[in-house]
Amino acid sequence: MTPAIFGLAGHALSADERAFFRDCDPAGYIVFGRNVESRAQLRSLTDSLRAIHGREKLLITVDQEGGRVARLKPPQWPSWPAGAAFDQLYELAPASAIEAARANAEALGGDLAEVGITCTHAPVIDVRQAGAHDVIGDRAYGYEPLRVAALGRAVLDGLARAGIAGTVKHMPGHGRTTTDTHLEMPTVTASEEELEIDLAPFRALNSAPIAMTGHLLFTAWDSDNPATQSPFVIKEIIRKRIGFDGLLLTDDLDMEALSGTVPERAERSIAAGCDIALNCWAKMDDMIGIVQRLPVMSDKTASRLERALSDTRLDGATGDQAALIAKRDALLALTAQDAEARA
Repeated sequence: MTPAIFGLAGHALSADERAFFRDCDPAGYIVFGRNVESRAQLRSLTDSLRAIHGREKLLITVDQEGGRVARLKPPQWPSWPAGAAFDQLYELAPASAIEAARANAEALGGDLAEVGITCTHAPVIDVRQAGAHDVIGDRAYGYEPLRVAALGRAVLDGLARAGIAGTVKHMPGHGRTTTDTHLEMPTVTASEEELEIDLAPFRALNSAPIAMTGHLLFTAWDSDNPATQSPFVIKEIIRKRIGFDGLLLTDDLDMEALSGTVPERAERSIAAGCDIALNCWAKMDDMIGIVQRLPVMSDKTASRLERALSDTRLDGATGDQAALIAKRDALLALTAQDAEARA
């Protein structure tokens, strides 16, 4: 098996994609808006991926956080709130915020299971920092590590109830970024002591099935390599200090925070200790180059992948989606009611 996740070009697999994926046997796939026409079409697409490999438990992922990061959009799919909505409610009623986040995630997860997706790249448990670039912004669950961890755990629990694996991101922390990593690499000059704030939610949720790295340079740890490609950050910070032993994905390798060709970026990331290289854009030349440069998946990565998928299923949430959304909305409405009462 190739330790990579690949994107797809369109609404259905081309003959070239089908043959390539069958031969290289990637760890999984990622779905974007370009792959989505309808619920029935998307389920047919994900079923066709499972048929290639003969694996019912196949890693098929999507960036479905809520707010501005949602690949499945209205009118076919509901609109989901951003992380900041739960942060605001937590300020007023922590237990209600946790229950709202859990209900929201279970409802969202049921939607994904229905169309054959087994993993979403959420929750974002980066600790928001005042003055940082807005690339994280309202995607985060706030400025306080324990609050971020509590809401992140609720999201993981809700997704698990629906049979969906969550992905904590962006390890070891993206909240201090001064630039958009899609365009350039940020340099974080915070001290080791200051960075303990960033690590705290990841340490609290280190039993999550899957995590994603961030393409940031942390001078306190490695002044030469971004986290995704830093052996020190991955082995000493992520694996030891955070204590994460789950499946570690890179963030999208096409982001301009990284240098070199996409296959070179993949090779350096896997060599540094990432389990899986994430390549989103379905460019056949890049995908072929990645397969040529990467080693066969290690036994340890294969075990982590199997563990990450062990509780996934495609029968959807056990709860009623409409009831879950109604519960979430009633709880989130407490924020507006409190504001009116104070006015």
